[in-house]
Amino acid sequence: MNMETIELEDIAKEISSFYTEKKYSQIKSILTDINPADIAVLFDEFPPERQILLFRLLPKEEAAETFVELDNDTQEAFIRAFSDTELREVLDELYLDDTVDIIEEMPATIVKRIIKNTDAQTRASINTLLKYPEDSAGSIMTPEFVDLKKNNTVEDAIKRIRRTGVDKETIYTCYVTDESRHLIGVTTVKELLLHDNDDKIEDTMETNVIYISTHDDQETAANLLSKYDFLALPVVDMEQRLVGIITVDDAIDVLQDENTEDIQKMNAILPSEKPYLKMSVFETWKSRIPWLLFLMVSATFTSMIVNAFESKLSALIILTSFIPMLMGTGGNSGGQASAVIIRALSLNEIDLKDIFKVLWKEFRVGLVCGITLAVINFVKIWFIDKQLLGMEDITLKVDLVISLTLIIETIFAKVIGCAFPIFAKKLKFDPAVMSSPFITTLVDAASLLIYLWLAGAILHI
Repeated sequence: MNMETIELEDIAKEISSFYTEKKYSQIKSILTDINPADIAVLFDEFPPERQILLFRLLPKEEAAETFVELDNDTQEAFIRAFSDTELREVLDELYLDDTVDIIEEMPATIVKRIIKNTDAQTRASINTLLKYPEDSAGSIMTPEFVDLKKNNTVEDAIKRIRRTGVDKETIYTCYVTDESRHLIGVTTVKELLLHDNDDKIEDTMETNVIYISTHDDQETAANLLSKYDFLALPVVDMEQRLVGIITVDDAIDVLQDENTEDIQKMNAILPSEKPYLKMSVFETWKSRIPWLLFLMVSATFTSMIVNAFESKLSALIILTSFIPMLMGTGGNSGGQASAVIIRALSLNEIDLKDIFKVLWKEFRVGLVCGITLAVINFVKIWFIDKQLLGMEDITLKVDLVISLTLIIETIFAKVIGCAFPIFAKKLKFDPAVMSSPFITTLVDAASLLIYLWLAGAILHI
């Protein structure tokens, strides 16, 4: 059943109707035809106590897959409602990396209960994964992979996959290790099927293996999976021993989280992992107010500039009416440059060594954009503001001051907008923090200084 072609509300109403009539078998039939990710969305249409009942109607495997897709608050509520037997059944069906992800988001009391309901081997594996730094490759990997030996035959390998594959997150990609678990090669089920049964694994494997270390950043792992179109990426420890893999579904989650975080930072919001509708008004306020306060205080600089040039503005009041347009254009220009550069940095398209190439390119872009804006603005001010709207204080010199300001501030904004994120990354700061809010504040102040200086120089006020 496709949730894109069938309205969510209609399914919810149908389930509610069956629930009222206690036709649980019909509800189960509906749910088993829906993808677990869609079931998690569907649950939001029901109150918590009904969600639990619907969850209990699901088959074990589908229930576990649905549980992974639920948001953290709903997962916590479910665990609190589960009996130990129910919790154990769900945990037994989860892949280890999913279990670790859940544990990392739960309060201590829930974590203790989860650990209590896992076997000793699983508990040891969980503790190992939890020791890796947050946001590292090791923290998102799973130790559930298929490993082979180079002297195995293809027939031996296929038998091993059949015997152990049911508990592995992926069986398509298989990794070849030596007796000390050092990673020496990689092969695929496709390669195995295309070779004879008595062929050796070393004849089917690729020895130029791309891998990542446990302490490397998880975003680096996600980018490698994206770049090479892998289904999984091997993770090795400091001694090059294979300890886990990162699958493409985990990489997608990482990239989504990183992009969401960058968007929030670029718009002066403290990052939050909660969905928008799950955040309370207080939580939303708490994520937004720090930057709003900082930006409000930083705007004092522009007020100081205006006060310092008050006499010049008083001599020609018409100059004041164009300040919002100039400041807005400067901020937009800087924001464009910073957004493009931050994206290029995240994709490793540029680095600090490219700073002069980037500055030279953005200088030329700023010059062309500035001239375009200046020419159109010059004509607009002269024919619309002066002739049509009757602003008599506008002269050719006033128009020239405004247009020249546009050229200079656009160049300045483009250069600042591209330079700040690059230097921020070099200094180990998040480039997203050095984006629109910071740059806009700086460019606003610079635009005012440029504008009022040109006004003084050209208009002699």
